Amino acid sequence: MRPIYHAKLVNGVWGDPGVCIDLKFQRRALLFDIGDVQSLSTRILLRVSDVFVSHTHMDHFAGFDHLLRVCLGRDTGVRMYGPANFISQVEHKLAAYTWNLVQNYSVDFIIEAHELRADGSVARACFRSRDKFIREPLPETVLKDGVLLEDEQFRVRTVALEHHDIVSLAFCFEESTHINVWKNQLESRGLPTGPWLTELKKLARAGAPDDTPVNVRWRTRDGSREKTFSLGELKRDVLEFVPGQKVCYVTDTGWTENNRARVIPFVANADLLFIEAVFLEADEALAAGKSHLTTTQAGTIARLASVKEAQPFHFSSRYHDDEATQRAEFLRAWQGAQIQ
Repeated sequence: MRPIYHAKLVNGVWGDPGVCIDLKFQRRALLFDIGDVQSLSTRILLRVSDVFVSHTHMDHFAGFDHLLRVCLGRDTGVRMYGPANFISQVEHKLAAYTWNLVQNYSVDFIIEAHELRADGSVARACFRSRDKFIREPLPETVLKDGVLLEDEQFRVRTVALEHHDIVSLAFCFEESTHINVWKNQLESRGLPTGPWLTELKKLARAGAPDDTPVNVRWRTRDGSREKTFSLGELKRDVLEFVPGQKVCYVTDTGWTENNRARVIPFVANADLLFIEAVFLEADEALAAGKSHLTTTQAGTIARLASVKEAQPFHFSSRYHDDEATQRAEFLRAWQGAQIQ
């Protein structure tokens, strides 16, 4: 199975937190947090369609300006998602600049901002370059099952965690079920590849009834041919259904009972978990005071959630010469060490 994405830390373990998910077959990319993003190529930044901001501390949000500078006049826009007050913070960033010429650009760059409130409602607003980024309210929506974005091939969910007296959002990217085509079964039936397979997958993904007719038309040297099959027959004989993968991102959260109760089921069975591991276990008190996770706490979450692969990040610069110790502590906890 070939995944539809490539996920990586934007700045390694020491730099500003952030993960880029490059959707290889859609020419599209997602960002979890947008701190320093200058390491990302212009090609990738122009593919960014959605940005999910855990909270608006500078190291998680300062890269907004760079994204805007790269994309303005060259791209059609971006959707952004963040916690309480997020829309006003986007508005204030835009208000810091003078926009007396931007309405003349050939491409209207549109920012659609989504703000998650504590009651589960989602406020929305739009900022258009052709209107000099004047705030335009949009109808509110309601968050259902934590789903921020639903796409044919994936969805992104969120859960709110405590970071001192503010919320830090964790995010989860979940692929839809993969639908693969058995080409040898096509050949045995004398059927061609082609656009009809895309329609077949859409019907299967949408849960259409098995008796739905599927017409296959193609050309041969002897002329046009056509056959009709039931969807159920083709699902059984031609298609393979494989569960999609799950990638989670957790940062800036304290080791509290409420956080553990929320985050462990949220990231459960993830194929890949990016999780902050800011302090060494010897500095547990410092971690608690700053509402961050230690290496051992982060590794324990990964173990209790039964994740398949985990990448710790957001290491404190106080350990800059000792990355190996942080990784070793995290690994020991992930492999089964207990917190006393």
